[in-house]
Amino acid sequence: MANLNDLTGTWTLDPSHSEIGFVARHAMVTKVRGSFTDVAGTADFNSGVNGGSINVTVQVASVDTRNADRDAHLRSEDFFDAEKYPIITFASSEVKALDATTLEVTGDLTIKDVPKPVTIEFDYQGVVTDPWGNERAGLEGSVVVNRKDFGLTWNASLDAGGVLVSEKITLQFEVSATKNA
Repeated sequence: MANLNDLTGTWTLDPSHSEIGFVARHAMVTKVRGSFTDVAGTADFNSGVNGGSINVTVQVASVDTRNADRDAHLRSEDFFDAEKYPIITFASSEVKALDATTLEVTGDLTIKDVPKPVTIEFDYQGVVTDPWGNERAGLEGSVVVNRKDFGLTWNASLDAGGVLVSEKITLQFEVSATKNA
């Protein structure tokens, strides 16, 4: 496997082979998973991984939890308010290789125009040449955020105690990126 420190150049997120998802505890007893189907991003490692930059844009209206009513609720003013805040962004402030297979990315995650710093560790899956001659890199990572920090405060109390939607949300990233020519 190639060493993460060998990555150079500019890479583009392949949205059809990547997933930016989330997991929230629902009704205190189960989890609901969802993802965003319209994402774009680039990574610039022209000076190497350390000191590189990563930028990602997510179209909020593309939220998909496999339930149309829940998706509509998530797009509403109760949650993302997709009409007023159509985009979620991430812009790195620091990118560094912790070792040959672990990438640490720190930057601002902005939801509903509220930027908050997050640090995400990614496991580097390597680089391959796909059947069409593209160099393709794979990374997987996750981070836990508090949705209330971004103004996502809607909730409902349960009769037995607790709330319908957890404050802590796990964001999950499975990224396939191709190297620009």
